[in-house]
Amino acid sequence: MKIVGIEKNSFVDYPGKIAAVAFTPGCNMNCFYCHNRDIICKNQGQKLLDAEAFLKFLAKRKAFLDGVVISGGEPTLQAGLEAYITRIKALGYPVKLDTNGTRPQILKRLIDKGLLDYVAMDVKAPLEKYEEICGISVELDCIEASMALLLEGNIDYEFRTTFVPQLTEEDGVNIAQRIKGARRYVLQQFRRPVMETDFEDCRLEESPHSADRIYSLGEQIKRLVQDFELRGVGWNHASLQ
Repeated sequence: MKIVGIEKNSFVDYPGKIAAVAFTPGCNMNCFYCHNRDIICKNQGQKLLDAEAFLKFLAKRKAFLDGVVISGGEPTLQAGLEAYITRIKALGYPVKLDTNGTRPQILKRLIDKGLLDYVAMDVKAPLEKYEEICGISVELDCIEASMALLLEGNIDYEFRTTFVPQLTEEDGVNIAQRIKGARRYVLQQFRRPVMETDFEDCRLEESPHSADRIYSLGEQIKRLVQDFELRGVGWNHASLQ
């Protein structure tokens, strides 16, 4: 199991829990707005952290932590993911997985084995815009399979979309209709990432959607899902009631 970053205490990554977060290297997408691009770009020869030491840290912090988040990059690319989560679960922690949904077979196996308690799946765009937003050709059948796995299953989950300037209100409604009835959907404001790498993309210079436009979209979306949340609008978390 490869880990390249750790957050020892997070109050926002696992809803309702104080969690430790482990970040895995590498991703099979190339989203221009990614805030973890340093993890992706430095995957080759990047300094890895001691995965065993993280487990020891978790064992010592059981009185102070409520859960563990495995994020990335894309964690399902890790060959040792299942075994590592098994060891975290043995410590008594609930586990949340962040994923882009491109590997539904891995996601299904982890869920079927009872290794996950919460899944956050990024829905990048309407299916017809995935390649434009993600920077690569995407197997859309895999995205749809992961959506269906969560929508039709019993595990707790959320879908989330970063509302980049290249997405329209129509796109946002399109996404919400595709996951209609979802337990939870989060719409996140776009903000330019701060990166150590020399990555440039003209799309990063475009202005975020206005708060009014995002609230307008939220009013349309909230009717299609069970629970809806806005994040990053005015740099504060906000929910539409």
